[in-house]
Amino acid sequence: MASPLNAEVRCPTEGLVPDDPITLVGLVFECAGGLRRRLAPTVEQELGVGGQAFEVLVRLERSPGGALRMADLAAQTGLTPSGLTRALDRLVHGGLCVRESCPSDRRGTFARLTPAGSARVAEALVRHRDDIDALLVDLFSDEERGALRDLLARLRDRVHPDAALVSGSEAENLAPQPG
Repeated sequence: MASPLNAEVRCPTEGLVPDDPITLVGLVFECAGGLRRRLAPTVEQELGVGGQAFEVLVRLERSPGGALRMADLAAQTGLTPSGLTRALDRLVHGGLCVRESCPSDRRGTFARLTPAGSARVAEALVRHRDDIDALLVDLFSDEERGALRDLLARLRDRVHPDAALVSGSEAENLAPQPG
């Protein structure tokens, strides 16, 4: 006889209290965890890095000049300074990023994608986008996707406002490192 603990049990969404905040936040966590489990292996295969290092690369790719101040990068990713240092060390060692001094603040440091890093991230993002599209095909209409994006951005801005920080135009003006 199978133990009830081992039986597959699905929690139906019908009958849930519509405004139950515990269920709402639980669903957000479950979706985030499921997306990581489904998408991370492909990213790791494409780039040779995953998790936090991939987030660092994407943040740099989407930043002006492919660079961010280390403090802004830590704030955006939610990484501790030591966690960011370890992630960036792996990326620098792999030739995907470099560290550069800040011309206006001797104590400041930027992380910048190398040309090789930018090319690898661009390739990985094509595959990543395809994997995301495969997950979402026929799940949401364009209107629902837009509404979900807007709702999640509002939630993100409330719980992690630093996620959208952008370094000043100084990052764009840094001379690229020879690569």
